[in-house]
Amino acid sequence: MTKIFNVNGVCRCDRHYMVHLGSRLQQIRQMVEDGEYFVISKARQYGKTTLLHALADYLEEEYLVISLDFQNIESEEYINGSTFVRALTREISRRIRRMTEVADDVKERLYDLSDSSERNVRMAEMFACFSEWCEESAKPVVLVIDEIDTASNNQVFLDFLAQLRAAYLDRDRTAAFQSVILAGVYDIRNIRKKIRQEKEHKQNSPWNIAADFDVDMSFSSADIAGMLKAYEADHGMKIDIWEIADTIYDYTSGYPFLVSRLCKLMDEKLAGTTEFKDKKSAWTTEGVLEAVKMLVSEKNTLFESLIGKLNAYQDLKEMIYLLLFQGQVILYNADDAATDILLMFGFVKVKNGTLQIANRIFETRLYNYFLTLPEALNRDMCKLAVLDKNLFVQDGQLDVERILEKFVVHFDDIYQESGTDRPYHRLSRCTIYN
Repeated sequence: MTKIFNVNGVCRCDRHYMVHLGSRLQQIRQMVEDGEYFVISKARQYGKTTLLHALADYLEEEYLVISLDFQNIESEEYINGSTFVRALTREISRRIRRMTEVADDVKERLYDLSDSSERNVRMAEMFACFSEWCEESAKPVVLVIDEIDTASNNQVFLDFLAQLRAAYLDRDRTAAFQSVILAGVYDIRNIRKKIRQEKEHKQNSPWNIAADFDVDMSFSSADIAGMLKAYEADHGMKIDIWEIADTIYDYTSGYPFLVSRLCKLMDEKLAGTTEFKDKKSAWTTEGVLEAVKMLVSEKNTLFESLIGKLNAYQDLKEMIYLLLFQGQVILYNADDAATDILLMFGFVKVKNGTLQIANRIFETRLYNYFLTLPEALNRDMCKLAVLDKNLFVQDGQLDVERILEKFVVHFDDIYQESGTDRPYHRLSRCTIYN
């Protein structure tokens, strides 16, 4: 089956073009070997689920990996501890049903807990079962839970974390999971920073045992180049892999969804058009730029999620406006909730101690979004931006030479009006190169 670039769901190496995850998996395995409990907290569509699936395969020879998805637990099942225990043990039972490494008595006990609708069950019973299971298991047991955001503002979930924490602290005397890995957008160690419109929400989190997760999940130019080499070999054509990889990285800063989406557009939408007659002509720098134009103007789930957050939370919108239109320097402050949320959602990155828009594609999309807002159009800065946009944007691309020419003009005007000597030389005499 011909491989494709995938932007929907889990990527699998036998079906999709992927970056090599080996170094990332090695780093995570070391954390598992060290017995760490940790959270993989990244923005939407940043490759978390794909990484967890690859990790389960990577660890299976040495560990018994139990992979769960909290999306399979309905909201009504968080009403109280008893309903949550039944739901969670049901999901675990489904995963281990065909696992020969799991003893039959463990399977039976977990099934009994999931089927205990006639009585109230407590988390203590479930964790006692977990402990006996971990003690009897021939392989260390690793618990992996994806999409924890669906549960992170429920008291029952906090109780579950508290039990995990207690088991972690007591594991020198009582058997417990070798490692627990939770994944989602929100970092549940700082659940108090989860922005909500309600006046009251949960402020505390018992998950203060989690180790820092410092694995870089963004794609480097080398990562992208490796993926393109596989594509080049499959299609039997020669392309300038490094130039294309560098250009893609320049626009995406390695955001996994954006990288894959650009590649998918080049492969499936550009090739065969009037301007790009075949795949070879699409896989060029010009092809990347055309794909960027297509991407910044399309509707997709990532952009909808980002804009939804701005519409919901005014503080975030105001900070993005200051960065885009006023060029305000915003220093990184780890104690500022709005800054933390912008980083968590992937809007911004920290560079040299200041906040910057995460990548050029986000910058363009957000810039266009603000220019359409009625309240923004009434601001002087936005009026000037709208008027000048056609001067500096040609065919969807910034005309850098024109920008520099206008800068020279304004620079000279400012110094002429102030009467101040220009430093070094007159900029109006400088030569502008492409």
